[in-house]
Amino acid sequence: MPTTITLDLAARRSEVIIGENTLSQLPQWLAQQSRIGKRGVLITDSNVDPLYGDQVLESLESQNYNITRIVIPAGEASKNMQQISDICRAMLQAELDRHSFLIALGGGVIGDAAGFAAAIFQRGIPVVQIPTTVVAQVDSSVGGKTGVNTPEGKNLIGAFHQPDLVFADVQTLNTLPEREYNEGFAEIIKHAAIRDASLLDLVEEIGLEKIKLVELITRNVAIKAAIVEEDERETTGTRALLNFGHTIGHGIEAAAGYGKMLHGEAISLGLVAAIRLSQQHSGLSDDQAQRLIAALKLVQLPTQLDPSIDREKILRILRLDKKFIDGQIRFVLLKSIGNAFVSKDITFTDIETAVDALYQ
Repeated sequence: MPTTITLDLAARRSEVIIGENTLSQLPQWLAQQSRIGKRGVLITDSNVDPLYGDQVLESLESQNYNITRIVIPAGEASKNMQQISDICRAMLQAELDRHSFLIALGGGVIGDAAGFAAAIFQRGIPVVQIPTTVVAQVDSSVGGKTGVNTPEGKNLIGAFHQPDLVFADVQTLNTLPEREYNEGFAEIIKHAAIRDASLLDLVEEIGLEKIKLVELITRNVAIKAAIVEEDERETTGTRALLNFGHTIGHGIEAAAGYGKMLHGEAISLGLVAAIRLSQQHSGLSDDQAQRLIAALKLVQLPTQLDPSIDREKILRILRLDKKFIDGQIRFVLLKSIGNAFVSKDITFTDIETAVDALYQ
């Protein structure tokens, strides 16, 4: 039987189902969702559609669901406002309305973009996330953050829009290219760093072997779900802990050019910078810092920055980061593995020094 994790949130409950070889069970789980009707849209991309598009559609149509399929180009470049406009217009042309629902089938790009389309179409319709990458299953599909990128930075335009259902089949991870599989471990190591030191034991035990995947995904979703329940809309500071490594990581990702460096690869570099700042400013021990960096290397993630990525561009993008409030930097640091906090004591000079150290 699949594992179920329920998020009890302000507006509604959000269920996360985690299993193996469970895609064919999607209709029975949809039938349990009170806000999900029979008319909907499936948003996927050009990589995922040939793998799972027909399977998902056929299982739904066999149970009398009327689903329109929209396929967008794969890759981070599709997270833009023009693509969202195109999706919404295609939905209107298919005569979908506010009683319809949306299924996002794919990785983080599809989850973010399609989720944002669901948030604004007819002022908001129910969304079902079917994540097919490690990043999406352990992180981006859970918690309701949606959005698109701009040249000024990543996810600077978006909305909170909680999925009614997240349906994660770990079997879909077996079709990921090696690089895309590996990048997801940046988010896993982040979760271990901020909330659960014992999760790092599991990462060190299995490395990149595709074993214990249901356990691995479930433990990560439980961490993310607990933090989101505590602070759904990032008002108390708890949810900000999930940004560990992301301030600098997002700057690197944007400076490299969306799609040239994978999200998890950039976050790995951001984690290294945040780990080093934690050594310098919050007492993270050298042994624990080296253990975290060794874990990133174990799963073949970068720990040094390519000299071809322009330093000044990274810093220019960082100054626009939405985690800075009235010019004050909120930066997540570690006291120890599993013990994170938001610091207001990190200066932009500290960040510049941390970025410089990544080139060495």
